[in-house]
Amino acid sequence: MCRHIAVLGPDAPLGESLSEPPYSLVRQSWAPRHMRNGTVSADGFGVGWYAPGDPLPARYRRAGPIWGDESFADIARVVRAPALLAAVRDATFAGADAEAAAAPFAGGPWLFSHNGALTGWPDSAEPLAALLPPGALLRLAARCDAAFVWALVEHRLLGGDPLGRALAEVVTAVDRAAPASRLNLLLTDGAAVAATAWGDSLWYLTGPAPGRTVVASEPYDDDPGWTEVPDRTLVTADRTGVTLSSLLPHTPHASHAPSPPLKEPVL
Repeated sequence: MCRHIAVLGPDAPLGESLSEPPYSLVRQSWAPRHMRNGTVSADGFGVGWYAPGDPLPARYRRAGPIWGDESFADIARVVRAPALLAAVRDATFAGADAEAAAAPFAGGPWLFSHNGALTGWPDSAEPLAALLPPGALLRLAARCDAAFVWALVEHRLLGGDPLGRALAEVVTAVDRAAPASRLNLLLTDGAAVAATAWGDSLWYLTGPAPGRTVVASEPYDDDPGWTEVPDRTLVTADRTGVTLSSLLPHTPHASHAPSPPLKEPVL
């Protein structure tokens, strides 16, 4: 399993969200408070961020633990961005893909992370592979389940799906092919965030700065504004608010919006 976080807000140093808080992503990599599967996320990490005026994100990824990377400490201190997505990795399966298997995965304007595992991997992926063109399979960034799930999501995004719909459709398809999979997905384009709570913890926070929204595996501090997301829920968010929608079949969507909800249809 893994821990991940996406932040939208005013321009700020990466470390303000990733390393400075008392229960930051760095600390979560070795002492998570809400991780339901696994213990230590030492199998790689990555951060992607958006520079003002550039729609394509930059990334910094490594195969080792985030706490031992001095270069990351410097980057987090001096690099500023109005949006980011970062993750620490606890590998479910052994592999030789090194940092290529570390989130965030990227394509065009999007950054993506998967916290979880596909049951029966890789055999369970066979029916899902039929949903992808051969070129997408050949371009897989790594031979892990997270990279495969990203290929499924990216294919829907390239087909025109909005962020929330892309995640919801992929989670539904993967659950049919590989029941009991854990599918906490996190996706951003720098302007909005979509995420799923499916088998592990997920929280969100709005503020305290105007226009700031955080979606994360777990709170990075004790701010009472953190709200836990129910399991089997889709989160869509931007700098104005957060919307929750049920991913359970035949269940009316329920919204919780501390500020005006997104107008984007999610399903």
